[in-house]
Amino acid sequence: MTGMLSSEEIACMRQAGRVAALILKKLGKCVRPGVATKYIEESFDSYLKEYPGMESAFKGFMGYPASLCVSINDEVIHGIPSDKREIREGDLVSIDLGIKYKGLFVDTAYTYIAGRAGKAARKLVKASLKSLYAGIKKVKPQATIGDIGSAVQNFVESQGFAVVRQFVGHGIGRALHLPPEVPNFGIPGEGDKLFEGMAIAIEPMVTAGKYDVVVAGDGWTAKTRDGSLSAHFEHTIAITKKGPLILTRI
Repeated sequence: MTGMLSSEEIACMRQAGRVAALILKKLGKCVRPGVATKYIEESFDSYLKEYPGMESAFKGFMGYPASLCVSINDEVIHGIPSDKREIREGDLVSIDLGIKYKGLFVDTAYTYIAGRAGKAARKLVKASLKSLYAGIKKVKPQATIGDIGSAVQNFVESQGFAVVRQFVGHGIGRALHLPPEVPNFGIPGEGDKLFEGMAIAIEPMVTAGKYDVVVAGDGWTAKTRDGSLSAHFEHTIAITKKGPLILTRI
């Protein structure tokens, strides 16, 4: 299990989380038809230079070749930015980024719609975002990972969608990925307990079809097996005696 964080460490993560949220919002303005996904990465790198001491948490992590992930439509997560991949009208564009600051990590993601999209796509994005907050509401000391996963799963499935099983959220703090795993499915009362001073990344990955995914030939990009649309949202959360503290918001 992830080690407990001090109040000073959580405050430091909050600093990085606020910057991550600000940059993620700015990057949302890059999501428009005709923009190459590489431009989003370049913009992230440029914005991050304005904050001394902060750096991409993803670049080089387990060999990942870019500083953030940009996944489109049926790409669930880990899409590698490319100057050959252009965003089109109606695309669902998921941007996932992390920041390392003073040896501590935060992780966040948001799915944007490029221009106009159909009703079904908009419903998927809305449901995915709401499921994130359904999970966050369950965060408190002595709650379990199953409480979170069950809340996410139940909401998503009530909307006619599915949660990915192969990839999950995670503990975070002194490393980018730490125990415990935080699935977007589960049974209330089961799994690891949460304690004050922990931090976790809750990240619903939701599909409009079945939940099965495959990894593309680049070794990173995870796509829905049936080609259905997907959406991805994420926040880094600290567990406090008062409940959840969202570190990655403005």
